[in-house]
Amino acid sequence: MSTEPETFEPYASLDKRPFELAPGVRLWREALSRTQQAVLVEEIVRLSADAPFYRPTMPRSDRPFSVEETNFGPLGWYSDKNGYRYEARHPLTGRAWPAIPSLLLSLWRDLTAYPELPECCLVNLYRQHARMGLHQDRDEAALDAPVLSVSLGDVALFRFGGTARRAPSRAVRLVSGDVVVFGGAARLVFHGVDRVLSGTSTLIPGGGRLNLTLRRVNPLRPK
Repeated sequence: MSTEPETFEPYASLDKRPFELAPGVRLWREALSRTQQAVLVEEIVRLSADAPFYRPTMPRSDRPFSVEETNFGPLGWYSDKNGYRYEARHPLTGRAWPAIPSLLLSLWRDLTAYPELPECCLVNLYRQHARMGLHQDRDEAALDAPVLSVSLGDVALFRFGGTARRAPSRAVRLVSGDVVVFGGAARLVFHGVDRVLSGTSTLIPGGGRLNLTLRRVNPLRPK
C-alpha cells in the first residue's frame, strides 16, 4: 500500500523565479519541502522492493557503473554490452517497472508545460565515491521534451556545458530538494556529476544521494 498522500503541501519554492544557469537550464532551489522529500524517499524505497537497484554496465567495456539504478514508469533506461536503450521490463526480475510517483508527475506538469507525461523516471543512487561522467541524454526520440531532474540527499557537484563535449563547462552545487529542468537549446547539453559530498544529508537510508530524472521517450501522439 502506498504511503504517498493524495495531496501535498505547496512546493517550497515554485512561487519563486528559478535561477537561469544558462539558456534553457533552470534551477529551482529546494523546490521540495523536507516533508515532501521524506515522503518521496519513502516511496522510492517501497517501489524499489519490486524493482530493485542494479548496476548497469558500459556498452563497450562492460565495466559496471559506479551508480546503482532502477526505473519507474512505462519505460526504463538501461545499459549493457548491447548498448543504451529503453526497456519495458526490469532486467533482473522481468517485471514491468512501477508507476512514477504522483508528486513527480505534478512537478513535470507544473515546470515543463509539455503536453504529454514523462515515460521514464530513471533513479540513480550515488553512494560514497560514485559519480557520473559528462554525457548527453540523447536516447529519446522526443528531443522536443525537456528533462527534469530532482536531487535528494547528499550535496552533489553537478557539471554542465554545451552541446559539444569539449565546450566549456561549469559546476554548481545541488542540494536536497533542488529541481533542474533543461530543454530547448539546452536539451542536448553535456552534463554529469563530478562527485557527491558524503555525509551532507541524513535523508537517504544508508547515506548518499538519489537523483530522479524524468524523460519523455516517444514523440507526441498525433491528434
